Amino acid sequence: MTPNKEKPNMTSTLTRRGLLAGTAAAAATLSLLPRAALAKELLRMSTLGPGTSPNLVMTTFANIINRQLPDYEIQINATGAATRHVLEVAMGKTAFCMSSPALHALMANQRAMFEKMDQAPELAKKLRTVLNFPMGVYHIAVYDGSGITSLEDARGKRVFLGPPGGAAYSTMERLFEAVAGLKAGEDYKAVKLGWDAAAASFQDGNLDIYCNPTNAPSPVLTQIAVTNPIRFLGIPADQLESDAVKALANRPGFGLGTLPVGIYGDNQVNTEDTTTLRVTVGIVTNEDADEAMIHDMTRTFFEGVAEMQDSAPWLKAITPEAAVADLNMPLHPGALRALEELGVTIPDVARG
Repeated sequence: MTPNKEKPNMTSTLTRRGLLAGTAAAAATLSLLPRAALAKELLRMSTLGPGTSPNLVMTTFANIINRQLPDYEIQINATGAATRHVLEVAMGKTAFCMSSPALHALMANQRAMFEKMDQAPELAKKLRTVLNFPMGVYHIAVYDGSGITSLEDARGKRVFLGPPGGAAYSTMERLFEAVAGLKAGEDYKAVKLGWDAAAASFQDGNLDIYCNPTNAPSPVLTQIAVTNPIRFLGIPADQLESDAVKALANRPGFGLGTLPVGIYGDNQVNTEDTTTLRVTVGIVTNEDADEAMIHDMTRTFFEGVAEMQDSAPWLKAITPEAAVADLNMPLHPGALRALEELGVTIPDVARG
């Protein structure tokens, strides 16, 4: 007798054939779908909190890209400090973040908040600029009823310099010491909060002095000035040429700036323009970011900004020419190509 042979399972065979046919059909269907119907590439962009110029500019960047380039979706992260954000971008954990020429110089030279980080200089080499833009001027705000009229009056007060470990904190800490000789934690209380919490705390009267580097008029301070007389503190004229102040103002991306009288309306009690620090910041990415992607995003952003400037006057300062101001790190090749196409003269330092 010949042994019994197991009969093939026809149902199983048909099922397998059906699955194969279905897979092939699905693949064919996917190949016919428009690119926008496929999964978008999700990209994280870290910036400062709401009410700051970087948040406003970078949220606008994300909105324009998300609307005009359907292959990408940029998601905004507005928590944490810029010092952490640049490390995450350098390590490839985040696609974009806000940085500044001053912060990049500190990172590259392993100074200040990067002093104990041996890998900081090598990580700095992995960063590339997409574009720079004016962040605005440092606002040092107090309520008029507080009786505080100068930086010297900060003694014993609750002061928000910026998020701990951030570049804004470091800058304001140095300015208070340079102008008034006051040290954080000794002569006044440096309150440790994030941007959002600090704005709310100042509104609630839980801070005596609130510092924020932003374009004027700032939405946060405009809201406060609607119902409260406020004053802005600045650098006295007789200290503008001091070595300590010049050391702050002459850093990469910094300079002296002016906060005009009346820019916050009738409740701004200053009778003269306030001299303070101005600062340039920018959007940075990793050197390995796709060149075509960065090129398309850069061009698309500036085309979108040009269309929006009439309805959003603050965007008039966001130009292709400003994108290369105060650079001290190379542009990403994609951004460099896009800016050249837009007619921008590229400085040598931007070419790497």
